[in-house]
Amino acid sequence: MPLLEQRLTEVRRLRARTGVVDTVIIAAAAAVTAAWFRTTPLGAPGIIAAAALTFAWATSLVVLRSRAHRHGTGMRLELMPIAHSAVIGVAALAVASGAAGGDALPPHLYVTVPLAAATLVSVRAVRRAWLSRRRDADALAPRTLVVGDQAGIEDLIRSLSTDTEFGHRIVGAAVAGAGDGAVTVGSHSYPVLGTPEQVAEIARQCCIETVVVAGGTDDPDYLRKLSWSLEGAATDLILATRLADVARSRIAFERSNGLALTHVSLPRFDRSSMRAKRLLDVVVALAALVPIALITPVIALFIAGDTPGGVFFRQRRIGRGGREFDILKFRTMTASAESDRAALVAANEGAGPLFKLKHDPRVTRVGAVLRRFSLDELPQFWNVLMGEMSVVGPRPPLPTEVSEYDGPVFRRLYVQPGITGLWQVSGRSDLSWEQSVRLDLHYVENWSLATDLQIIARTAAVMVRPKGAY
Repeated sequence: MPLLEQRLTEVRRLRARTGVVDTVIIAAAAAVTAAWFRTTPLGAPGIIAAAALTFAWATSLVVLRSRAHRHGTGMRLELMPIAHSAVIGVAALAVASGAAGGDALPPHLYVTVPLAAATLVSVRAVRRAWLSRRRDADALAPRTLVVGDQAGIEDLIRSLSTDTEFGHRIVGAAVAGAGDGAVTVGSHSYPVLGTPEQVAEIARQCCIETVVVAGGTDDPDYLRKLSWSLEGAATDLILATRLADVARSRIAFERSNGLALTHVSLPRFDRSSMRAKRLLDVVVALAALVPIALITPVIALFIAGDTPGGVFFRQRRIGRGGREFDILKFRTMTASAESDRAALVAANEGAGPLFKLKHDPRVTRVGAVLRRFSLDELPQFWNVLMGEMSVVGPRPPLPTEVSEYDGPVFRRLYVQPGITGLWQVSGRSDLSWEQSVRLDLHYVENWSLATDLQIIARTAAVMVRPKGAY
């Protein structure tokens, strides 16, 4: 299979180049540390410690990155090996420093490790941005064949194509009970290359690197024979499940009598978790309200000078457990906006029960700027301080929207609504109603303090480069 051999060679060369670059970066950071502390030379013990750090960190990074490559090409999965290998490098540094009798641990720990880690992350971010702009951006992504029934394959392709954490170049499908044809998902069509019984033959003929079996294909005899038939084909086998919207931290794998068991932890809504979230909200709100108080007079002057009306806008919203509260915002519309809404209902462009217009005539000139950069939502930190909202959570709904909820959508009310959330950093008003609900439910099921901090950081980037804000 010359094509597969060529691709495997390209991947090996890419990994080798990356390993060399990583080693140079770590070694250079260690050299910078030595130069920085030149007034107190590290001497032989310092050289030994630096060499141990460089060797252990670079070697473990190559190994861990190779393992991460099997799970996808997303940025998050590329960053985890950096963190894990850095810990291994620091451990080797501590051992070497103690054995050599020197005191090289503090300078390398405070300078080399942060500098090298930041550089490694930056290099990967630049490379990822460069690859995303290439026409052959998915050239090194694994050639993937999806297997299962028609509905399962469509769901699987839809998930793989919308998740940026994983890179798969889907070349075709093996559909149960189907002949020639194609599987169409959105605007893309994927050729049907055969049936599930022909997967091994297809994998060899089409140089498939990854076979993904869609959820619902759970015949143990078929899966066992499929794994046997793929031996020697340089192909990975991935089993997808019907389990959706569950964070990695809630999943553990066990084995019992030859069976592979998936252990799923239930969502946590206990009092201690909520107290920790509330503490984070109070700290962030207090820190945010100080600069907000300084810029509020400036924003107020612009709002008052643009159109007549108050500076702030209050609106009834639904919070945790269905409790109502008044949300606080800077006014971005005319004073008669609520009464003018009825005349605009026919032009509604919002998804589901949401009312949105990309070019809403009620929005003022100053209001358009405030909305674009989400500055109109800054007063909501007062709602957070009062315990009516959280910094991170589902979008706070109107009472009219909640009246149209059904089934699992009510789970959005299990936690406090947030100023920002997954919906805020994933497209905002450009999302469909189904996408918005799914993101909110995913957050409710999987929230953690670490997730909240990550969303807060991503929100800052969205405010600088707004998309879907109107």
